[in-house]
Amino acid sequence: MTTLLGIESSCDECSASVVRYTPDEIKVLSLSTFSQVDLHKPYGGVVPEIASRNHLETINPMIEQAITDSGIYAQDLDAIAVTNRPGLVGALLVGVSAAKALAYALKKPLVPVHHLEGHASSIYLRSLHPKSPIANLPPRNEIPLPLMLAIVSGGHTNLYVVKSPPEIWPLDFLKRSLVGKSRDDAAGEAFDKTAKILGFPYPGGMWIDRTAQGGNPKAFDLPRALPQKSVFDFSFSGLKTAVALTVDKLKKDNSLEENLKDLCASIQEAIVDALLSKIFLASREYGCRSLAIVGGVAANSRLRERLNSEWKSAGFVMPPFFPEMTYCTDNAAMIAAAGAFRFRQGNFMKGTEFLTLNAVANPEI
Repeated sequence: MTTLLGIESSCDECSASVVRYTPDEIKVLSLSTFSQVDLHKPYGGVVPEIASRNHLETINPMIEQAITDSGIYAQDLDAIAVTNRPGLVGALLVGVSAAKALAYALKKPLVPVHHLEGHASSIYLRSLHPKSPIANLPPRNEIPLPLMLAIVSGGHTNLYVVKSPPEIWPLDFLKRSLVGKSRDDAAGEAFDKTAKILGFPYPGGMWIDRTAQGGNPKAFDLPRALPQKSVFDFSFSGLKTAVALTVDKLKKDNSLEENLKDLCASIQEAIVDALLSKIFLASREYGCRSLAIVGGVAANSRLRERLNSEWKSAGFVMPPFFPEMTYCTDNAAMIAAAGAFRFRQGNFMKGTEFLTLNAVANPEI
């Protein structure tokens, strides 16, 4: 049994979590997160300087709350895991500095974690609290491999073919497993940027999702880029341009408000179509038997609806599964989980060697 504290500060969530690893499961003992959405909303997106300064104010309270809620003493932790790449470098530095100081004071090993590896690990989390929403997840040792893992968030839209359990993932797992990615905007960015064009507040993805309910997804003919069946990459920048031109036309006709529901439904359908077409193509190409969707866009209702009705067509042996909603957006529990896997492999820093650990905004993997 291994108990870890995870720290996440790569963008606009300041989060700390304690998880307990056993060979059978990873239980979340506590999760404390401060979201900066209200701070960035007036600017229509994340402002790096504001994000970094707020992390400085909230990092210690989040860590203290997570340890208190977990019911354990800080001295009983086996290790500390922290996101050190990729992300906003100023925001990352806050979490990395806090983790280094705590690891040094407690004389505990430190595990640097790639943010996307955290998202990949989120599918293995189990909540300790009985009132937590039930996740559509099979037991960890019963997930059929190879697994098609789609990380779909505001900053990334990547497809990975997972051929082994996380305890034996190689250090270059993300690079070795990657089979598709966005060439420009990620899916979450497509939602947020088109929402901004429509005048919705930040973050806009949920507003498009809500407004699209009951709308006609075929009302507007919006582009689906990279239709080639041999390509597993994504592109959403053309969609943003098409939406901007459509909105300009509707405004000139004074008909935007009456068409808003249909336009949102059409935007959402275009993004979901692009995602599913590439996910299914790649899954067939690599013979994937199961599918998991992680990241913020995994919470989109239309994506879940269509996946739950179309998964058989891609040859999966079971319905797709998602992390609990709490673990879809950036959180420290997923970082602690990824750290637990690396710690069990012996990939950690100890003594004073972690004092040289730095934040990396845009690593190769």
